[in-house]
Amino acid sequence: MPQHCPDITIRSLTPRDAGELLTLQRAAYVSEAQLYDDPRLPPLLETHQDLLEALSHGHGYAAVHGQRLVGAVRVHEHDSRLDISRLAVTPDLQGRGIGSRLLQAAEDASHARIAALFTGHRSAANLRLYHRHGYTETHREPLSAGITLVHLAKQLRSTPAGDPR
Repeated sequence: MPQHCPDITIRSLTPRDAGELLTLQRAAYVSEAQLYDDPRLPPLLETHQDLLEALSHGHGYAAVHGQRLVGAVRVHEHDSRLDISRLAVTPDLQGRGIGSRLLQAAEDASHARIAALFTGHRSAANLRLYHRHGYTETHREPLSAGITLVHLAKQLRSTPAGDPR
């Protein structure tokens, strides 16, 4: 059974996190690149400038242990839908509930009715995490030779938060 990390703080991502997020993202997505034999996965190609822009215009959550960024997730809410992307946990702390806490923080802060995300078809650990959190597969999308995206969704609420209906 994985040991959980109780000393983790969840907070909003800010542009100041861009440098550390770049390092975290690259470390976390190397195993995905190996799984698909593709070193050109989009999270591995993002630059510091790309992350600065994304964090200036988007929203996300950081998992912090002491002063170290150990996990992150980005979110975008529109039309009663919460899009969740780039969930990453530093390799040395994977399997300790950090991804679950980030996913829960994103869902809890949202006013959306549905949360949606995707992962690769060979990413068994990711699929297990999302299924454990109530996500179900909606469809598959062939991306390139050997890579198929599995799209998943989860009903968060029947009406948007704050809607009196």
